[in-house]
Amino acid sequence: MKARAALGAVAVCAALAVQAAGAPELKAGVFDPPQQAPELAALKATDGGALALSRYRGKVVALVFGFTHCPAVCPTTLATLAEARKGLGAEAKGVQVVYVTVDPERDELAAMNAYLSAFDKTFVGGTGTPAALAEVFKRYGVTAVKVPMAGGGYAMNHSSSVYLIDREGRLRALMPYGHEAKDFVHDFQRLLAAR
Repeated sequence: MKARAALGAVAVCAALAVQAAGAPELKAGVFDPPQQAPELAALKATDGGALALSRYRGKVVALVFGFTHCPAVCPTTLATLAEARKGLGAEAKGVQVVYVTVDPERDELAAMNAYLSAFDKTFVGGTGTPAALAEVFKRYGVTAVKVPMAGGGYAMNHSSSVYLIDREGRLRALMPYGHEAKDFVHDFQRLLAAR
């Protein structure tokens, strides 16, 4: 519940920052001032090694939290991000999508890699121990709650916004679920152009 409240506070602060600045530069809610994005190095990446954000310095990172068994929200978000990368054309090489699991019990690296590759072969996933993931969730204000299903098994209720991190590794904005690919294209282009 505290994490949910923290995420809500982040979204409210981001919205206030946009209103205070007048016409928004980005479609997403802006963090003002931007702060260094919390590191993910305790997690393992689907492309090998540690999932360190510093690996992507010089690129814009779209950081997503989800799980491979998600029935609707996660595949919609990933499809939207894949469409946005296509919409960027040659600029797409400057954008990295990073997908951190909220379900380490089922999301092993090989399964995540196959899942993400179906959307875009450049997407990189990350997983780790429950303790390591819990620390990352805390730093980003992410909620992840296991929900038992009537017929057996479980689903995960989790935060669904996309964090936008600039080329210097600063947390710049939070894009709520439901935005179209064109909004991501707009924000990626603005962040790629920023110095």
